[in-house]
Amino acid sequence: MNGNQILHKMKVKALFGSSAPDTGKGKSKLLKHITHGFHMVKGKSKHAMEDYVVSEFKKVSDHELGLFAIFDGHLGHDVANYLQTHLFDNILKEPDFWMETESAIKRAYSRTDDEILDQVIKLGKGGSTAVTAILIDGRKLVVANVGDSRAVLCKSGMAKQLSIDHEPSKEKQLIERRGGFVSNLPGDVPRVDGQLAVARAFGDKSLKIHLSSEPDVKVIMIEEDAEFIILASDGIWKVLSNQEAVDAIKNIKDAQAAAKHLIDEALSKKSKDDISCIVVRLQ
Repeated sequence: MNGNQILHKMKVKALFGSSAPDTGKGKSKLLKHITHGFHMVKGKSKHAMEDYVVSEFKKVSDHELGLFAIFDGHLGHDVANYLQTHLFDNILKEPDFWMETESAIKRAYSRTDDEILDQVIKLGKGGSTAVTAILIDGRKLVVANVGDSRAVLCKSGMAKQLSIDHEPSKEKQLIERRGGFVSNLPGDVPRVDGQLAVARAFGDKSLKIHLSSEPDVKVIMIEEDAEFIILASDGIWKVLSNQEAVDAIKNIKDAQAAAKHLIDEALSKKSKDDISCIVVRLQ
C-alpha cells in the first residue's frame, strides 16, 4: 500500500468511522450571514450510534449549494453511513437537477435505494430514514424526506414544517395495497408488518415489498422573514413540538450552539434515542 492509499484510508476513517466528529460549524462563502452548525448525541440504547449527518457548503456548476442531511439508521449504521457518502452525489449527478429538481431528487432517492438493496450482503438488512435540504445560492430551498426525521423553517418566529412524517398509521392503505399490514403489536406504536415504526425508508430489504422509499419533496424560495432551518432526527420531535423547538433557539445566534441547546432540551425531556440536529441560520 503506497503513501497516498494510506492517507486516503486515514481520511475515510476520520470522516466516516467511529472517530467522526459529533459537532461542527461553517458558513456560506457567497453570503456570509448564512451559517450552519450541527450536534449529535448517542442515545441510551446498547447499540452503536446509528445517525450520520451532512452539513456543508460546496460550489457546483457556478452555484453555491448548502448540503444538509440527517440519516437515522436502524438495525445497524451501515445504510445511514452509505447515504452520507452517496446520496447527495447521486442527486447532483442527475442531468435534470437544475431544471426539474423535484423529479431529479425522486429518481436519485430511488437509485440510491436500489444500490443499497443490491449491496445487502455488505450493508446488512437494516435501513435508514433521511431528511435532506439543499440551499441553492441562499435563495431556493429544496427539502426531501423519507421517514420521520424532520425539517422545520422559522419565519418571523413561527414554525413551519417542511417535511412529512411517514407514519405507518397515516399510510396504512398504501402499505396494505402492497400486501403488508400495520400493527401496534408488539409495542405501543404502529409498525409496518409489526416491525418498523416508519412507513418509508431506505434499505430494509425484508420489508421493502411493503415499504416505500419515495420521498416527499418541497421547494420554497427563501424570503426576508426566514430566520433559520432546523433538521433533526426523531429523538427531538418525540418530545418537542415544532414551535417549542423554534422557541428554544430563536435567540441563539450561533448555529452550532443552537443545535447543541436543542438536543439538551430534548434530553431534559427524557429523550432516549440517538439525536442529531442541524441548524442553518439565514439571518
